[in-house]
Amino acid sequence: MIDHYTYRVTWSAEDEMHVGLCAEFPSLSWLANTPGGALAGIRQVVADTVADLETSGEDVPVALAERRFSGRFVVRVPPEVHRNLAVEAAEAGVSLNRLVSARLAG
Repeated sequence: MIDHYTYRVTWSAEDEMHVGLCAEFPSLSWLANTPGGALAGIRQVVADTVADLETSGEDVPVALAERRFSGRFVVRVPPEVHRNLAVEAAEAGVSLNRLVSARLAG
């Protein structure tokens, strides 16, 4: 199950080390001298955390890769932004949804 989680390794200028992260467990991290060490470390921390959660009967986060997304979400913007986007969409001959979707994807 831990193989399905979303891992990332980045450089921490502050720590001068690589840091391993897991999107489903944002409070966890692991510092190491190499990217591989950071990845191995965060994977072990996640495995230990999942085991602890299961032992205590707590909910284990579902991996992002296993979640179903509807493709729909609502976002609030100031009225003037909404108006400007609507005008831009009309001038481009596309729907507001298509314009915003293209912007988010780009």
